[in-house]
Amino acid sequence: MENKTAILYKLMIRKGYPEEFTALICSEMNTEFTADKMISYIGAPELHRLEDVADEMIAILDLRDRLRNKHMSEYAQGKINQLYRDINEDEPD
Repeated sequence: MENKTAILYKLMIRKGYPEEFTALICSEMNTEFTADKMISYIGAPELHRLEDVADEMIAILDLRDRLRNKHMSEYAQGKINQLYRDINEDEPD
């Protein structure tokens, strides 16, 4: 089974995007999440300008980073909450 980045690469080449540009985009869209988002964008019937594809890549990477930061914050907050619960349970009544 092909990975999503390889599928994206083939789709972009088939749609007529320059090979060097396609390779650059695919090097950044190297997770299933980011590649899926870009496949959805590139898969539209119209051919997007290179500038628009680059803008979409930046937007997808920004979304990925925001989601990662959100998950890291939630994890850290959960650990802090657990610490407070443990401290409160250890206190004598």
